[in-house]
Amino acid sequence: MSETAGISTSIASRYATAVFELAKEGKAIKALETDVAALESAIADSADMRTLLSSPLYSREQQGTAISAIAEKMKLSASTSNVLALLASKRRLFVLPQLLTVLQAMLAEERGEVTAEVTAAKKLTKAQADKLAKTLTAQVGKSVTIKETVDERIIGGLIVKVGSKMIDTSIASKLNALQNTMKEVG
Repeated sequence: MSETAGISTSIASRYATAVFELAKEGKAIKALETDVAALESAIADSADMRTLLSSPLYSREQQGTAISAIAEKMKLSASTSNVLALLASKRRLFVLPQLLTVLQAMLAEERGEVTAEVTAAKKLTKAQADKLAKTLTAQVGKSVTIKETVDERIIGGLIVKVGSKMIDTSIASKLNALQNTMKEVG
């Protein structure tokens, strides 16, 4: 992780903790979940939104006005709107994607869930994903949500990350291990 990414994540973590604690105290966890999902979707779907968050060409006032209008249009809760306005006033809107990621993890923890990042060579079928989630739930002891990515370079098998644990059963890693063994032999 680059130093800049580490700083952004550190900033995002502090804001996320504050937002989460406020939502918990105000019994507004459900509203926060809705806001996080809406903002993640907006960032993923809109290049203009991503530009607003990261471009140094916009002044604090322009960012503040734009983000307030977006929050109003999206019907975000007052606390989420206030945090967005605060981020804009401090020129820290660039941390919003990391903030949303941290909030997602906090919300999942609150629900007693854990997210498993699964990389597969091709898209898992619903039955495969359900079976994997059930197996991981039995191992972890918490409800598991699967976040799937497809990477054809792994050839076959899976790479599963749950928290700090990683299981790599990909054919690509087995081929690399075999190649290293053959180098050692001779």
